[in-house]
Amino acid sequence: MEGQRAISVQTVGRTALVLRALAEGASQGSRLARVADATDLSKATVLRLLKALIEVGYVEYDEATKLYRLGYALFLLGQSARRLHIIDLARASLDRLAFETGDTVFLSIRDGTMAQCVDRRTGSYPIRSLTLSVGDRRPLGVGAGSLALLAFESADEIASVLTANAAERNAFERFDTDALNQMIAAAQRSGYAYNDGRIVAAMNAVGVPVMDGEGRVAAAISVAAIHERMNPERRQMIVDLLKREAASVGRALDQRHRSGANSAPVRAREPIE
Repeated sequence: MEGQRAISVQTVGRTALVLRALAEGASQGSRLARVADATDLSKATVLRLLKALIEVGYVEYDEATKLYRLGYALFLLGQSARRLHIIDLARASLDRLAFETGDTVFLSIRDGTMAQCVDRRTGSYPIRSLTLSVGDRRPLGVGAGSLALLAFESADEIASVLTANAAERNAFERFDTDALNQMIAAAQRSGYAYNDGRIVAAMNAVGVPVMDGEGRVAAAISVAAIHERMNPERRQMIVDLLKREAASVGRALDQRHRSGANSAPVRAREPIE
């Protein structure tokens, strides 16, 4: 019995290593050899574990590209375990923002060197910015919410992230490291992140961080709209609303933390080598 238990524990540990390697790999997926190298496991062992994970929906495999990536079933599991509390706490704020601005509102959190959209609201304005869906991931810094998650970290952390996700950012030509450093500096000066049509030319967005009780970035809330609805005066109005709601969510997080309720971490944040 003890031998079987040891084998089971070893299998769980190896499975966790494989999932972590996929999570830290490129957003489009990783090849078998890359996962094996990242985990120090043999290709045969990794392949066996990947096949098992595919069967339960935790991993997906693209026959055309030969790439493995995390599956949607795992996203749902992680969302329930780690993120549901911040989604719940931010729900009323997102509703208010969508109602008051009429535009599209996003809630994003950090996941390693990536940002992930975990909730979204659409306002009443007939032209909507739906460029980001719940579950979508982008490299930290790409987009207003993602930029807000990054820009208010320490200088060392920002530098580490920009080095670590440089390859993923290649798909976003207007988000090279020099451009991002300029946007980060602007966000730090103004107190909010601004995306001036760098992803979709006709769409602009602003985002602010949600800070927890210890002054750490816990999430970001952003609003996206067509360019004409982001003139300087209206942009500042939206920023003021965002800061109000971000502060409200931050207070709720702090109260929940102090009460001991749902003390699971707000975000998955792994050390960057």
